[in-house]
Amino acid sequence: MFESKLKFLITMFLQSLSLLNYKNFESESFDFDPKINCFVGNNGVGKTNVLDSIYHLSFGKSYFNPITSQNIKHGEDFFVAEGVYQINKREEKIVVSAKRGQKKMIKRNGKIYERFSEHIGFLPLVIISPADRDLIIEGSETRRKFVDGVISQGDSAYLDTLMKYNRVLAQRNSLLKYFAANNSYNKDTLLIYDEQLSQLGTQIFEKRTAFLDKFMPIFVKRYKSISNGNETVRLVYRSQLQEKSLSSLLQENLVKDKMTQYTNFGIHKDDLHFEIDEHPIKKFGSQGQQKSYLIALKLAQFDFIKTQRKVTPILLLDDIFDKLDEQRVEQLISLVDNENFGQLFISDTHADRTEEVVKKIHQTYKMFRLSSEG
Repeated sequence: MFESKLKFLITMFLQSLSLLNYKNFESESFDFDPKINCFVGNNGVGKTNVLDSIYHLSFGKSYFNPITSQNIKHGEDFFVAEGVYQINKREEKIVVSAKRGQKKMIKRNGKIYERFSEHIGFLPLVIISPADRDLIIEGSETRRKFVDGVISQGDSAYLDTLMKYNRVLAQRNSLLKYFAANNSYNKDTLLIYDEQLSQLGTQIFEKRTAFLDKFMPIFVKRYKSISNGNETVRLVYRSQLQEKSLSSLLQENLVKDKMTQYTNFGIHKDDLHFEIDEHPIKKFGSQGQQKSYLIALKLAQFDFIKTQRKVTPILLLDDIFDKLDEQRVEQLISLVDNENFGQLFISDTHADRTEEVVKKIHQTYKMFRLSSEG
């Protein structure tokens, strides 16, 4: 039955990539293998930058540096990243470009997107990177962005609701600051924002709850498959809306909001707790357990998007061999070998090590050796 379902998957791969003034690249082009592509070379030659440009084509932004101008090559005025994809044997051309002092542009087959959000989810992609450690060590916003990112790739309506919520939240906060600065208060105006915030926030809370109900079992299964331990792992969703409705919370905490000139309650305060044996993994998990946890999280993201979108996401493995012990690399590669993964991009400092591991996957592959000379 599972095999018959796979026949209906949309096939997608990145055929070619052209970069102009992107980060450390002046002008570079690549033609890719539909299955596995490896970028090897010393640190600082741009391996991660190539992977980031592929991420850029899917999301319209960098995974590592969201400030657009900082992705333009030093001393230049613009960058262009162009990708040609094959989707169900149909060619799709995506161009992301930015010029200093101007708005970034995303084009699909020559047509400019009016809203970037329309592009999200068109080219599903998952990245596994050492930078993912931020999910454990940083604040709640990083984990909220992860949850929102997974849901948004399969649900454009969710992304629209989230953007509206953030706009209304900013307007309400501005109003609270205005009240404080002018020693004034208008109950009716505030009530308009409260009603909008409550309606949008409740929708987001319900979708996050439903998502995590589906996501949790996938994550637990993935963790077991890449970890040799018998520990119990959990993702615990924490939201103020689990206790009371958002409209009640806004009314009850109005005095606090006016005093702080900020909205203290809402889904913008949600968090996702990472637990191992009912303790925070940040404090009680070993380095190896934390790495397994993050990889399981990303592979569960891969599984979820694949099921939701009926398309196999592109998978980027950034510097993964350097950051994992040999046993975990073998486990990760065997998962890729045994399952219906799509196109895979890998970066590593050791060409021989990478090729040796990749040969164990019974798929076609290409090696790209990068150097500082270009």
